[in-house]
Amino acid sequence: MRTPYTRPRAGFTLIELLVVVSIIALLMAVLMPSLSKARKQAQSLLCMTHLRELSHGWHMYADDNNDISLPGRFFKQPGGTSNPDNWYEIGNGLKYRPRWVAAMGEQVGAYAYNQPRTDFDRQDYDNKVYQCPTVPKWIDERNYAYGYNHQFLGNARRAAGKFYNFPVPRTRIRSFSGTVLAADCLGTAAGVPIRDRRPYENDGTGYNQLGNHGWVLDPPRLTEASDRGTGDADSPRTAAAARHLGKTNVIYCDGHAEHVTVEKLGYRIRSDGSFADSDTHPDQPTNRWFSGTGQNIDPPDKPSA
Repeated sequence: MRTPYTRPRAGFTLIELLVVVSIIALLMAVLMPSLSKARKQAQSLLCMTHLRELSHGWHMYADDNNDISLPGRFFKQPGGTSNPDNWYEIGNGLKYRPRWVAAMGEQVGAYAYNQPRTDFDRQDYDNKVYQCPTVPKWIDERNYAYGYNHQFLGNARRAAGKFYNFPVPRTRIRSFSGTVLAADCLGTAAGVPIRDRRPYENDGTGYNQLGNHGWVLDPPRLTEASDRGTGDADSPRTAAAARHLGKTNVIYCDGHAEHVTVEKLGYRIRSDGSFADSDTHPDQPTNRWFSGTGQNIDPPDKPSA
């Protein structure tokens, strides 16, 4: 009796399966860097969109306040949080001494906090407009992702009963397209060597922590008599952060944004990775893009008695 013909069962051999797996792995190895770069580019573009929105708010704030440029932070009246003179309306309630981005929330059209507080000054920003997508956890109002050019545009810190540089009429700015409004900020970690820097902490206070006091952006060239960092005598400087594919996002006073190197903004970096002030660095830092005049002038001196 004849045995009926049985067709062999279709399937992969072990060698064929290994070949397919190898091809998939090779394709993943080729595609992953491209996908990662595309994701980082998308984050950078979203970051620039956020900065543009903030620049619109900055202009509208000046329009609503007799052409006075927004201060980096309102000065501290005696009594701290218990003194209502330290409470400011930010669009959806009162806030204790708001930093620059929160102060113009009504003008931006997006409030910084869901519930602003008058008894505390370390709130996290709730609205995504105030976040840099590359560092989404940098949302503490003190240790913040975006630094403001407050030394030239409005520094309301005080010494000897005088403001450092406030009020600043918007008309004082001679070149809106050539004056930095704000940029990605590294915080006071910029002033210490790379080997000594530590990770970001939302409520941290260490000078060497990434993002520490990042809401202020010091200009590239500082002097012995100028402000820096937190304003304390021993504070390192702050500087722009190259966190978007080796470059920083910067918004200018006319509302246009750029994706540039920190060196293009006038900063100079020492061999240990720390940012120079004006000391012995062979290629001196320049304040051309920060001063508002297009010139490399000194930042304002701290007031003296």
